[in-house]
Amino acid sequence: MVSDATLRDALSHALDRTDLGIGSKYEGKVRDNYTTTHGRRLIVVTDRISAFDRVLGTIPFKGQVLNRLAAYWFQKTSDVAPNHFVSLPDPNVLECVECEPLLVEMVVRAYVTGSTSTSIWTHYARGERVFCGHALPDGLRKNQKLPVAILTPATKAPKGQHDISGSREEILALGQVTAEDFDAAAEIAMRLFAAGQRMCAEHGLILVDTKYEFGKTKDGTLVVIDEIHTPDSSRFWLADSYEGARPRAARQGLRAPVLHRAGLPRRRRADAAARRHPRRRCQALHRSLRTNHRIGVRPRHRASDLTHHAQPETVVALGISMANARVIVRLKPEVLDPQGDAVRRALERLGFDGVKGVRIGKIIEIEIDAEHVKDAAPKLAKMADELLANPVTEDFEVSIG
Repeated sequence: MVSDATLRDALSHALDRTDLGIGSKYEGKVRDNYTTTHGRRLIVVTDRISAFDRVLGTIPFKGQVLNRLAAYWFQKTSDVAPNHFVSLPDPNVLECVECEPLLVEMVVRAYVTGSTSTSIWTHYARGERVFCGHALPDGLRKNQKLPVAILTPATKAPKGQHDISGSREEILALGQVTAEDFDAAAEIAMRLFAAGQRMCAEHGLILVDTKYEFGKTKDGTLVVIDEIHTPDSSRFWLADSYEGARPRAARQGLRAPVLHRAGLPRRRRADAAARRHPRRRCQALHRSLRTNHRIGVRPRHRASDLTHHAQPETVVALGISMANARVIVRLKPEVLDPQGDAVRRALERLGFDGVKGVRIGKIIEIEIDAEHVKDAAPKLAKMADELLANPVTEDFEVSIG
C-alpha cells in the first residue's frame, strides 16, 4: 500500500489537466477525451475528483487507480459484453474505439440505499413506492437487499447539468434514444451487473449499485464505454460487514465528507470539501486502493511507478518530442542540504547537463529536459547509477513524462 508520506509528497504533483494538442478535445469532470483522426479516442483519467456535478480538487494517483481498474474490468468482462477498450498505453490513459454515446445511463441497483435526492432510499423513506417504474413493497429497511436487481435509467446530461432518472417509458418519451437501443443496452447492463456481483463476491465485496454507459461504433455495434465497476461509478460494501443496517462502505470516500457537512447547501458543501485537509485526500485514495486489492487488481504501488507526468507518455507515441524527466533523491538522514546546492553541484561535476531545478523537502526533486523520452532514458539510467553510488544517497526514483 502507498504510504501516507508518499501521498503527502505527491499532493502538489497531481494530474489536474492535460493539453496534448491533438485531435478534438472534450474535458469532462474527471476525464480529458481526445478524438483522433484514425478512429480512436484517448481518454486521459486525471486526478480530479467530483461530487454532485462539481469538481472538488485533486487526489494524487487517483487517475491511475481508476484507469487501471477500468482496464481490468473491461478485459475481465469482454466475454460478457463488447466494450470500447483497445489498450492501456499509459497508467492514466485508455486507448479506445471512437463511439457515438447513447444519451442514457443504465443504473443498476440491488439494495435500498443512498443519501442523495436521486437515491432509491430517499424516495422510499418519504413514502414513495414506485421508483423509476418499479413497484416497491412496504416494510423495506435502509440497506436491505432487493428481491432482484432493478434497472433505473437516467438521462446523460451535458457537463454541468443534472441527470434525470425515470422509467423506461419516461426516458423513451424524451426522444433521445430508440427503444431498440435502450432495450439492448438494458440487457447488457443486467448481464454485466450479475457478472460484477459474482466476481466481487469472490473477493469479499458487495457490488451494491453501479452505472453503465454505452456507445455505437462506426459500424453500428453497441458497446460499453467510459468505465466499469470503478469507485467513481459504483458503490461497494465490505461483505463481512453487511448486516442489513450499517454496512461498511468500500467506496464513498470522496462524497461522504461533502454529505456530512450538515446545514450547508449542496454547492457550499462541495466547495468546503474541496478545501479539505490533505490527510483526507490521502484517506480517500487509500479506500480506492483497498478496493482494488480486494478484487485482485495490483497497481504498482511504489512511488516510482505511481507517478504523474506533465503529459502522459501517450504524447510520445503521437510524435510530441519534448520529454520531462524527474529524479527524486532521498538523502541519508544525517545529510543536511537545505537548498539542494550539494546535489546540484554534484550533478554538474558528474557531467549531467540540462538540470532545471532542485527542490528540497523530505525528498529532493531534480527535473531535466531531453529532446525525447528515448534520449532521456539512458541519461537518467546513468544519473541514477551515479546517485545510488554516492554515499550520501539513501535511494532514488525516476520518472519520465
